[in-house]
Amino acid sequence: MTAYSFSPTLVLNADYQPLSYFPLSLWSWQDTIKAVFLDRVNIVSEYDEVVRSPGFSIKVPSVISLKEYVKNQKSPVFTRFNVFLRDRFSCQYCGAVKQSHDLTFDHVIPRSLGGRTNWNNVVAACRPCNFKKGSKRSKEINMFPIIKPEAPSTSLLKKNGRYFPPNYLHESWRDFLYWDTELESHN
Repeated sequence: MTAYSFSPTLVLNADYQPLSYFPLSLWSWQDTIKAVFLDRVNIVSEYDEVVRSPGFSIKVPSVISLKEYVKNQKSPVFTRFNVFLRDRFSCQYCGAVKQSHDLTFDHVIPRSLGGRTNWNNVVAACRPCNFKKGSKRSKEINMFPIIKPEAPSTSLLKKNGRYFPPNYLHESWRDFLYWDTELESHN
């Protein structure tokens, strides 16, 4: 086969919902073609581009659905990214929406005062607010999180992910994604 550069394939669960919204569940064309050959997916929509080998050709799928339903995890893993997603990439003190590289963790009860690093004590904070709060308790400096930190459900993270569409959205994905944004058009 020749080296190709195709757009990614949107991966849907067996119920035709994206596996995740943020990051959007996408596979490379190579992984998609392999899954088609292994009969693990249904092709829902295709690009116009074709992959060819000496004895075979196939249109590159733009949307696929898994043949077997994949259950969501019952409880999300505690990670920096998931905290930011729970908090919708906004500083929980001033409300400013930021890129992930402009956000930090803040311990509502500082670690130096016995605070734990867990869902109930960590919030997203911009650098200026985190610096201002420092190692003080919220009540000492009158800085309280906008939303009380708690462990999110998988469905909450999935819902929040819908507020942050990726840079690239193909027209064929329109019926399966629910962002209020205009999709790119490729002629």
